[in-house]
Amino acid sequence: MLDKVSGFVTDQVQPAESTLDAGGPQAREALNSLRAEAKARGLWALPLPLEHGGGGLGLADYFALAEAEGRSDHGPAALGSASLLDVRMLTAHASTPVREQYVGALVAGEITGCYAMTEPEVAGSDPTGILTRAERVADGWLVTGRKWFTTGAADAAYCTVLARSPKGLSSFVVPTGSPGFRVVRELPVLGAAGQYEIALEDVLVPRENLLGDEGSGLAIAGGRLALGRTLRCLRWIGQAERAYDLMCDRATSRRLGDGVLADRQLVRQHVFEALLAIRSARALTHRAAALVAEGERARVEIGLAKVAAARTLHQVVDSAVQVFGAEGLTPDTPLPMLARLGRAARILDGADELHVSATARAVLAQRS
Repeated sequence: MLDKVSGFVTDQVQPAESTLDAGGPQAREALNSLRAEAKARGLWALPLPLEHGGGGLGLADYFALAEAEGRSDHGPAALGSASLLDVRMLTAHASTPVREQYVGALVAGEITGCYAMTEPEVAGSDPTGILTRAERVADGWLVTGRKWFTTGAADAAYCTVLARSPKGLSSFVVPTGSPGFRVVRELPVLGAAGQYEIALEDVLVPRENLLGDEGSGLAIAGGRLALGRTLRCLRWIGQAERAYDLMCDRATSRRLGDGVLADRQLVRQHVFEALLAIRSARALTHRAAALVAEGERARVEIGLAKVAAARTLHQVVDSAVQVFGAEGLTPDTPLPMLARLGRAARILDGADELHVSATARAVLAQRS
């Protein structure tokens, strides 16, 4: 299965990356084509429930494939595993009507969802400052606020919104076709499409669309983030390995004088440092993944893995660009795209500084 996933990503997804990065109708058409091919090859939705048409893999087995799947940032969407976080969240916390409406369609790839937590005027590292409000009314809830860095909001069937209700932060499943729900603008991230700012203006949300109990939104978000960060780390390592392979191929094939780049000591240092970083980050991430698969909170291990994997991707891609020279700055290689992902990795899912501080605080607390 690992060979099949790796081959699909390399042969099918990676050649379509420039189209997928651009967004718009052509990107949707390309993604739909990739999904159809993944289904035909028996690679669709491998970690999602069997009863809904997924592959039924447990987390531990899926984690073993996640690096290969993540060598392209579009791999999870093309292979149908991108909805894993939503499927698990809805299965665990949604009412029966909401589960029946969305879970099967998510697994089948008929719809997508999006998740709205961060806000333009609130530090993303402090969700307790969230300004979006949910007011209880006779027919359910009125939700008002603004969110951004909401992935795929333009095409999503629903948006899970973290908002402040009378009993604390709560999560609501908001149909994107609801009156008052509006996509404000697309937010290109270093030139790539896919992120959006949204506005909710007195959006009426049915009572049964509250996830879990009122006030449990932060706990639900925490569980989602633990798995999401672990998956991102695995995928970042896959992307770092991809950049490493490109760098090594360049070093051994690029003629320079009477030899090749690989003959140069400083190029060898780039290769060594990159390999050291990848293997170190992989060990930390696999440790975190093993604990997450067993249902552990693993805060320290996830914090270490997140910072190590993000730094590694950033470092390895930068070294690969240096070894390629000017060509590494052009779209003739995937390195500019990987450089964008590497720079964003140090902010996404919590800035490195947040994880450094929180992890160290937790370690010191254990010793006091």
